[in-house]
Amino acid sequence: MRAQFVISETLTGLRRNMTMTVAVIISVAMSLALAGAALLLRDQVDVMQGYWAARVEVSVYFCTKDDSLNNKLSACASGPATQGQENAVLRQLEQTNLIEKVYTETPEQEIASYKQQDANSPDISFASTDAFNGDLQIKLKNPTQYLSIIEIANGQPGVGYAEDDSQVLKPLFRLLDGAQVLALSVMVIMLAVTTLLIVNTVRISAFSRKRETGIKRLVGASNYSVQFPFIAEAALAGIIGAVLASGMLALVKYLMIDQFLAPTVDVITFIGWGPVFQAMPLMLILGVGMSGIAAFVTLRKYLQV
Repeated sequence: MRAQFVISETLTGLRRNMTMTVAVIISVAMSLALAGAALLLRDQVDVMQGYWAARVEVSVYFCTKDDSLNNKLSACASGPATQGQENAVLRQLEQTNLIEKVYTETPEQEIASYKQQDANSPDISFASTDAFNGDLQIKLKNPTQYLSIIEIANGQPGVGYAEDDSQVLKPLFRLLDGAQVLALSVMVIMLAVTTLLIVNTVRISAFSRKRETGIKRLVGASNYSVQFPFIAEAALAGIIGAVLASGMLALVKYLMIDQFLAPTVDVITFIGWGPVFQAMPLMLILGVGMSGIAAFVTLRKYLQV
């Protein structure tokens, strides 16, 4: 089959169904853009989890006078922690050889930090050393071993409770995971709609050229030569849609992340251009494959062209 003939047939088919072709291209572009966004969101969640996991610290809070008087914590029923108890806990934790560095805060430093972080709190005027007794901020050599430190600290005399900072981040990661599931769900729906649109476009194109197809049959044309222009039309629409989707993805990365979010949000490490460039060929393969296979199945199974 001559390449010039195939190109001519493909372009003719695209012109005859221009409205449907544009609809297919836009649908493919939107579907693939959502697919690429879902991939990038997954990479962003992985980067954030890795970033914060490496910075997880364990906080050990000692019993205060306020805890023991108001029975806030059962572990503090015997009274506020003494300096000897605090030193004993610190020595026992250091013996584990899991600690890289320990940061200590005096009650006065805790009060100053509380006033700075919650300046608008109605309880700020009542902050006193009765509610603070110093604490330990522990940086681990291996952040994944935070449970070992928590188990050792909890239950020690003078310790109210111990927790790791990752608990604060879990709601954020659940929100991001939910957004990822939502993006994947919308992507699947859009891909299904796009596939149906491609099927209808191929059927309309085939019926509009039914007479030409019959003539080709009479002169001995093979199934391959008859079907290939239709498949090429769908594949070309998939290629154009993938290129548009890649452009949209790059534009969002540059404008929203590089120009807006990255300079203003310094507590998050954003993904670079590597994942974007990796997603582009995947979108191209998905666009061409989805369009070509949908056209092939339509021609073979439903129209028997």
